[in-house]
Amino acid sequence: METRRSKRTFRLVVLSIFSAIIFLQNVIPFLGYIPMGAFSLTIIHLTVIIVAIALGPIDGAIIGGVWGMTTFIRAFTFPSSPIASIVFTNPLISVLPRILVGLVSGYIYLALQKTKLSRAGSMSVAALFGSLTNTFFVLGLIYLFYRNPYANFLQIDVSKLIPALLTVVFTNGLAEAAAACFVSPLIAAPLLRFSEKQHH
Repeated sequence: METRRSKRTFRLVVLSIFSAIIFLQNVIPFLGYIPMGAFSLTIIHLTVIIVAIALGPIDGAIIGGVWGMTTFIRAFTFPSSPIASIVFTNPLISVLPRILVGLVSGYIYLALQKTKLSRAGSMSVAALFGSLTNTFFVLGLIYLFYRNPYANFLQIDVSKLIPALLTVVFTNGLAEAAAACFVSPLIAAPLLRFSEKQHH
């Protein structure tokens, strides 16, 4: 009973800390978003991926939801980029992909634990897919719902929007994925070890 209570307390403390980190990353310039033209290079996905690996996909999804809700609220109050006030006011774009980052990276890490891949390797692969999940879902849903306003914003014909979005994938998207692969294991591994100690 005492062990279960201490596990629950540890989980709530970690979720609270990472929720606070997400909030700070959203409000402090360059801590979570690095402006790059129409879009911002984000490093907030690292926080979600780290929690998903260390605590599991459900907790990763919770922290992803916190990120999504702060993105959604910020789109109305203090947009992270010029296009954010148009696209991120839609929760399907601001919230859903962020939740999926936690689920995808968490479940992929769990699946890879059953293979011969090293723990660090499993973390990197899970982080890669978690990061790409955010990139593809955000950009894909923008194209689905806002291709005309987004093309107008970029001052290009809508027929040229897919190449423009692919450019974002191969610049911002790959940079974010590379950062996730490298940074996530460095932070997730000690947090996971500490979590495992709490569970034994």
